[in-house]
Amino acid sequence: MQVKFKKLNAAIGVTIPAPAYATPGAAGIDLAASIEGPLVVAPRDRAFVPTGLAVDIPDVNVVGLVFARSGLASKHGLTLANGVGVIDSDYKGEIICAVQNNSEVPYEIKPGDRIAQMVFMPCFQVNIAYTDELTPSDRAAGGFGSTGR
Repeated sequence: MQVKFKKLNAAIGVTIPAPAYATPGAAGIDLAASIEGPLVVAPRDRAFVPTGLAVDIPDVNVVGLVFARSGLASKHGLTLANGVGVIDSDYKGEIICAVQNNSEVPYEIKPGDRIAQMVFMPCFQVNIAYTDELTPSDRAAGGFGSTGR
């Protein structure tokens, strides 16, 4: 599947890395901070980080999901404020990452730093039907922790 990206910043591919898979087996395309200068995210604070990119997802049954980078999250506490960003097929604006610093120390994002990764996945729109009864299952309404540790 071909997905078109629009560069909203002329520095993309020059001083800001272009979106790319880091390895042949990577599931996510790395997205870089398209910022003029360093951005410090204070402890427990959030910041909006532009990527300088818009995307054209050509199929309503495909969604772009933006995830935190595991190294930033595990080593520095930098995650996405909304958990996972959802890029709908009809969204044509700039991909902006709402990052959150969950650590006790400030984190500096530099221009071109890889800040998130985008994965494309199937997504189905469904027809909603209301009912008084659901199909029975062994689990039933068992929720949080109901299946064990």
